[in-house]
Amino acid sequence: MSAGPGLAFGAGALRERIRFEKRGGTEDGYGNTVPGPFEAQFTRAAAFLMKPGSEAVLAARLTGRQPVTMIVRFDRQTRTITPSWRAVDVRTGTVYAIQAAADMDRRRQWITLVCMAGETA
Repeated sequence: MSAGPGLAFGAGALRERIRFEKRGGTEDGYGNTVPGPFEAQFTRAAAFLMKPGSEAVLAARLTGRQPVTMIVRFDRQTRTITPSWRAVDVRTGTVYAIQAAADMDRRRQWITLVCMAGETA
């Protein structure tokens, strides 16, 4: 199986449990939606690929930021993930801001998420 160009792995690599959340909203009475708290949508198994950083990212890492690529199975729920969502590691509670989500290999097998640990969307 492939999770993108040059990446080959199977379902056994999906060792992490991630809860995906999106921000809820309420009407303010004037036709505007006011952002609310994040609400859990679903939980999936995921694989983490830690990304090497540039000098700017290495400096940011000191403040608790770490770039991460997550891979989850493609399904009707995971394909709805957007950068306005966030991911939360169920075991550690680490919050990941999702910066990009795409079916990188265009085979409808995996969704690749580019995330930043320690940030909220």
